[in-house]
Amino acid sequence: MSQAAELIALRPSPGEPRPYEFPRTVRTVLPNGLVVGVAPMRGREMVTASLAIRAGAADEPHGVGGATVLAARGLTEGTELRDAIELAEATERLGASLHAEAGWDATSAGLDVPESRLPQALALLAEVVRRPAFPAAEVERLRDERLTDLLQAKADPRRRADEAYVSSIYAPSSPYHRPAGGRAETVETLTARELRAIHDRAYSPSRGALIVAGDVDPEAVLRLAEELFADWAGDTEAATPIDDTSAMHERLVHVVHRPGAVQTEIRIGHPGLQRQQPDFHAVTVMSAILGGLFNSRLNMNLREEKGYTYGASAGFDMRRARGPFSARAAVNTEATIPALHEFLVELDRIRQDPVTDAELKAARDYLVGVFPLRFETPGPVAGSLASLFVHGLPDDELDRYRASIEAVTAADVLRVAQEHIHPDASAVVLVGDHDQFGAALEAENLGPIDITRDPEPTQVAAAVEVDESTAPVDAGEAGPTEGAEDPDLPGTDDPGEASASATDA
Repeated sequence: MSQAAELIALRPSPGEPRPYEFPRTVRTVLPNGLVVGVAPMRGREMVTASLAIRAGAADEPHGVGGATVLAARGLTEGTELRDAIELAEATERLGASLHAEAGWDATSAGLDVPESRLPQALALLAEVVRRPAFPAAEVERLRDERLTDLLQAKADPRRRADEAYVSSIYAPSSPYHRPAGGRAETVETLTARELRAIHDRAYSPSRGALIVAGDVDPEAVLRLAEELFADWAGDTEAATPIDDTSAMHERLVHVVHRPGAVQTEIRIGHPGLQRQQPDFHAVTVMSAILGGLFNSRLNMNLREEKGYTYGASAGFDMRRARGPFSARAAVNTEATIPALHEFLVELDRIRQDPVTDAELKAARDYLVGVFPLRFETPGPVAGSLASLFVHGLPDDELDRYRASIEAVTAADVLRVAQEHIHPDASAVVLVGDHDQFGAALEAENLGPIDITRDPEPTQVAAAVEVDESTAPVDAGEAGPTEGAEDPDLPGTDDPGEASASATDA
């Protein structure tokens, strides 16, 4: 036996998944409709508190696109009692971190603080959510940052591909047709008045849940919640259904021509699934096999076998309405059409050929095995519990996750692939140098081809000086607002999140 074979023989084999129980959650509802959930985690002295509002960018009027994301960022820029500096100082004195963000499905304000200072920190959180000031100067700064970020996005092939993709698969009537943070034509009109209107309409206890996780006494947290939020009143009008109308009837190809580009960004897909549906666990396993794991079919084909890309992935971004399904990669320009061919081969194969026992076992073992690792600290626990609330999922969803994943069969994987993946009614979006691959693309006869000609990336980038410290205002932390990036489609296999794939943003 060779030395390499001996080393391989000595490698440990995977063990059985360890038993795990999600932290028991104490849940109650205040008379004004606010849900209060407490997850005691002994030994976790750093506590996470999150106030999630079931109202996001998908719920705002088209004319103020981007207002929800900007309003969330504005929460921490000053309240009726403190300006931004005073608020930051008050947070620092508590040894806490305070943050707020919004995505498609929800707005979330939260903090991390030592348990001994939780009462003062929750009072600060209540002040931020209930009494924001939206100072005009700060709103203007946030608006200008977003407009600068949108200029930067034009020079970023990845973000340009994402925006072109969602505008191709959703009808203009759908909020999903645009980025969660809005486009320049709506963002440039936003003022403190529009942000205040979003706050007055959307921020309501009847749409909210206060989640606290850490080494805390549930009864003490409930008393604090009653003191700080019992008198909170807000709009009780039911949310209108989210328009997720598809623009897809047949396969179409949209090329964004970028002269001189050395790579092509590829996106393939269509409107997918909402989070609250019975096939979640089977779709999660199927997505992992198709494009969620390093050894997924797409990655093994396009990266390991063909060498076209550093990574290929696919997954469903499940939201309160039908979020997008996308397969994606960036490839060298000369590999554009061969890589596109392999993508379509794999999308057809997952619908036609049953997965092997080895593929099924690898996907299920991974999903079951990493599940407990996600919840070792209070932050992810609070985020996942908030997501259950946002998506209207039952309290035992996380308890049932591992058993439900283990129960998925090869027949289940084939069925959900056939029912939920539609290569013949997909948009194919290519952002790259059309002059280099256009003739070969036409020869593939994939469907109607629409070409948008962008200026050279260097021309766009030179038009504005970008503050490198300014992240996209759409970017969100794990929790109920994940998926807010502009409009990134990463997918995740976290059962408390809104997506089903095994790749995290």
